Amino acid sequence: MRINIAKVICYGLPLPVLLISMCIGSSKITDIFYYSTLLYKQLSGVAMSTSEANSFAMTSNVLLNVRLPRILLTFIVGAALSVSGAVLQGLFRNPLVDSYILGISSGAAFGASLAIVYSLSFINVYAFLGGIVAVLITYAIASSNKQLSTITIILSGMIVSGIFIALLTLVQYISNPYKLQAIIQWTMGNLHSASWNEVKQAIIPITLTVLCSFVYRWRLNLLALGDDAARAVGINPVPDKVILVTCATLMTTTTVAVAGIISFYGLFLPHIVRMLLGADNNKSIPANIFLGGTFLLIIDTLSRTLFMFEVPIGVFTTILGGGFFVFLLKKNKVNWN
Repeated sequence: MRINIAKVICYGLPLPVLLISMCIGSSKITDIFYYSTLLYKQLSGVAMSTSEANSFAMTSNVLLNVRLPRILLTFIVGAALSVSGAVLQGLFRNPLVDSYILGISSGAAFGASLAIVYSLSFINVYAFLGGIVAVLITYAIASSNKQLSTITIILSGMIVSGIFIALLTLVQYISNPYKLQAIIQWTMGNLHSASWNEVKQAIIPITLTVLCSFVYRWRLNLLALGDDAARAVGINPVPDKVILVTCATLMTTTTVAVAGIISFYGLFLPHIVRMLLGADNNKSIPANIFLGGTFLLIIDTLSRTLFMFEVPIGVFTTILGGGFFVFLLKKNKVNWN
């Protein structure tokens, strides 16, 4: 019974949340019920008055060119961050790991900010390179003694993240006021400028890497048991780790390039999925795709409707993720040993 409820939550919520999000917004001209009547007239060929035609055109523009691309971008970004966090937590066998903790987000933000300041093309490429460098440095520091413990990975990631944040601050310092404002808004995690261009930019790399993670979900179960256990069943863990880390990094860097830094989302969402469906990646990876996208869409809807002004989505996720991080530390009794 509990599993059935969990499946309904993970797989039944996306469509209703998508539809509700389309109906909620700050624009006062989008009366959905009135628009439905006009849409029926349009489809059935019934003639509309001039005012009805104008209202139909304006509402269609708001729904199809403002809300729909933002909703779709939010969903795929949430799915990517959630799957990325689940993959990294499984690979490192560490429940407190995500792309932000490992420094991937900060490294990607630094690379993307350089591309913005110097007006370089292909921001995704520079974000990806920054994220790869960050995770390589984190892994190199944590494995300096040929041992990977929970605390060394977390501390190494925080150190690397702090370094790249400092470099990002330096880039902000030397940038002109116009680009500085864009970088600051972007680093807080913002989806207010979402458009079909950002959707096209993000959907291909995120779809490919999410599908790759889905295909490798059963191998992730073996890798989570340790290298020795993986080799015992005839799997070489090294290439699998490289593929999955690359997928997680590309997912994170793509989201950073199109939506900025959305902190801690990849930390707490995979835990929520595991609480609902268990630790089996065969079940949790698909659930992370749907629930990850849905939950971030709920947060984004609240961020743009809860107050008179729009709150950056990164603020919400940082508050939620920070509280959840403290909860995990207390629950697992992580110590210095």
